[in-house]
Amino acid sequence: MTSREQHTSMANAIRSLAMDAVEKAKSGHPGLPMGAADIATVLFADVLKYDATAPDWPDRDRFVLSAGHGSMLLYALLHLVGSPSMTLDEIKRFRQLGSLTPGHPEYGHTPGVEMTTGPLGQGIATAVGMAIAERLLAAEFGAEIVDHRTYVLASDGDLMEGVSQEAIALAGHLGLSRLVVLFDDNGISIDGPLSLADSVDQVKRFEAAGWRAERIDGHDPEAIAAALARAKASDRPSLIACKTVIGYGAPNRAGTSKAHGEPLGADELAGAKARLNLSPEPFSVPQDVVSQWRGAGVRGAGERARWDARLAALPQAARAEFLRRIAGDLPVALGDAVAALKQRLAKEPQTVATRKASELVLEAITPVIPELVLGSADLTPSNNTKTKNLQVVQRGSVAGRYIHYGIREHGMAAAMNGMALHGGVIPAGATFMVFTDYCRPAIRLAALMGIRVVYVMTHDSIGLGEDGPTHQPVEHLAALRAIPNLAVFRPADPVETAECWQLALENRNGPSLLALTRQNLVPFRTDAETGNRCAAGAYEIRPAAGRADVSLFASGSEVEIALAAQAVLAGRGIATRVVSVPCMERLAALPAADRAAIVGDARVKVAIEAGIRMGWDAVIGSDGVFVGMSGFGASAPYKELYARFGITAEAVVEAVTARL
Repeated sequence: MTSREQHTSMANAIRSLAMDAVEKAKSGHPGLPMGAADIATVLFADVLKYDATAPDWPDRDRFVLSAGHGSMLLYALLHLVGSPSMTLDEIKRFRQLGSLTPGHPEYGHTPGVEMTTGPLGQGIATAVGMAIAERLLAAEFGAEIVDHRTYVLASDGDLMEGVSQEAIALAGHLGLSRLVVLFDDNGISIDGPLSLADSVDQVKRFEAAGWRAERIDGHDPEAIAAALARAKASDRPSLIACKTVIGYGAPNRAGTSKAHGEPLGADELAGAKARLNLSPEPFSVPQDVVSQWRGAGVRGAGERARWDARLAALPQAARAEFLRRIAGDLPVALGDAVAALKQRLAKEPQTVATRKASELVLEAITPVIPELVLGSADLTPSNNTKTKNLQVVQRGSVAGRYIHYGIREHGMAAAMNGMALHGGVIPAGATFMVFTDYCRPAIRLAALMGIRVVYVMTHDSIGLGEDGPTHQPVEHLAALRAIPNLAVFRPADPVETAECWQLALENRNGPSLLALTRQNLVPFRTDAETGNRCAAGAYEIRPAAGRADVSLFASGSEVEIALAAQAVLAGRGIATRVVSVPCMERLAALPAADRAAIVGDARVKVAIEAGIRMGWDAVIGSDGVFVGMSGFGASAPYKELYARFGITAEAVVEAVTARL
């Protein structure tokens, strides 16, 4: 264990680098790194299982800085423990363009950063998913290969955000004993004392959710180490509320909101360094302290080497399967399973809702892709996400592939991010499409991090009918398509649903969302093609008789309306083609010539979708015709609603003839 004297000098090195980096950048948050330095020092020097030279070691402990505004704490740690890319020059470039030290930690940008944090609450909620993934893989591959913990440093703000309640309730319910939250309990927020806005007893709150919880002095290294030892021995997730002083060491700003989110200023910084017996020279750390930290950084090298040996000793098939999962490679059998299903659907077309078609796909693929872990936010019978072969994940029996998230859409989406970030698992979770509003913060982070998560969103339009406008998505497709790097799939029949599922699983550089219907749809793909036509994002499904005067573009449930309109127009001698558009993002990503060939040059272009127009002008142009929604829906049987809002073949025909 680190001695008290060594601990103090190591913790003060974090404080020194954080103060200097924020001062040089003239921007940032020095208070948290200064206040939480003792917590971080005990964790990284004596407890955390990691090897600074191998930040991607699969069996490392995970550390999530949920309070992402305190990013200099993490950057200082990465530099001090010897992370190869985190040089002192990078510390000096804090918050500068192109640096590895952005204002908030960014996954995939800075080695050693486990997730992108900044939106408060997301870190602790995502960490729940990491802890779930660890247990799932340990149940399958054994403790010799998967045996690590997830640690979170959370702020008052993290615990005030509503998503934290969803997260801690789920973690407590599942008994995720390898999850430890270190609460930087400094009693200060941006506006001033925390008492201005909050009086929750966090220890009692976590205990009520099934956690082990305690309070300690966050500046006492022995107390921190002892609490962490108790947490490791617990059969429940643990909260350690560490009472700290924000801006610890600052002569005037310590313990005040002025230490939170702005540089200390030259005089205050000099006073802090004097109080902490630090060199006044910027970015100066004594060599003996650097050596102590570098020793801590390689403390886990021996354990990693022993893990490598255990992995090498596994039977070849088990070792290959584990490495495939961690690498994120899909099994070859997935493509065969999708192809076989498409063959069957071509021979035996089914008029079903695409949510039911999705269930047919899952029945075909879950046996061959064991890393796919499904779940629902208390809508399993409606989302059709649980197949007969999936065992439920529950307390005391984590070996399973189906999670009942409860009515916790926000927490579900964040937990799925954690599972994807952990590796070895592909999470897919479901709710009603309208509740993507609750999931959106986590969806946006998944897109920003570029991780493979699949959202199964059913009841995707006014087609859900009688539940009415509170549950009928109108603006949601457009809002989701506006998120960069999110692939939104809206299949129109069972074959398209199979192809979209395949594309979603193959998309390893970002999340995917499947928008699925409640109402039954007539299948139009009755061919047995081996290729994936949805891969282009759009494709012609019915050509015109001769040169087209009209192009009808539609997605999902409105494709059958486009086909019906084409038949009427053809009877009137109007040459019309129909294009299915299951994924606008994939269409937009095509080379310009390929995209132009799909869109075509018909005089009249019409888009048909039971949502708002926003986004469709990229296909039909600003002068194109749109048949869809312009306001909220209503409560009625879905066929009456389509007629009421003019989303019918007759309305399309009328709009086309008026334009011609």
